[in-house]
Amino acid sequence: MTERKKTGDKGEEIAANYLEKKGYTILFRNWQYMHKELDLVAQFNNELIIVEVKTRIAGSLISPLEAVNLKKQRFIITAANAFIEKHNVNLEVRFDIITIVYNFNNYIIEHIENAFYPKVK
Repeated sequence: MTERKKTGDKGEEIAANYLEKKGYTILFRNWQYMHKELDLVAQFNNELIIVEVKTRIAGSLISPLEAVNLKKQRFIITAANAFIEKHNVNLEVRFDIITIVYNFNNYIIEHIENAFYPKVK
């Protein structure tokens, strides 16, 4: 397993634990649709929460939030639509981003609710 994959997996674990402590129910981790993936799919109250988790080591060239660009958002939205259809979801949907920055043995977590919205054509 690459170091990048280990860092990402650890970040997703931290994010899932963080959400569970806040009362979210984690429904799926790493849900796949074709070559697209939803890191975490959760439910909180009467909302389906699609969570993109980005983990970086302190001092990385690009911040975790910058890594969720428009192209990445489109991938997430496409996969979320497939998830909703496959599981016949009838809830409001929210797209969140959780960023985690490691600094030695510590980390800083930021949860951005309603981080982006699907564009209406």
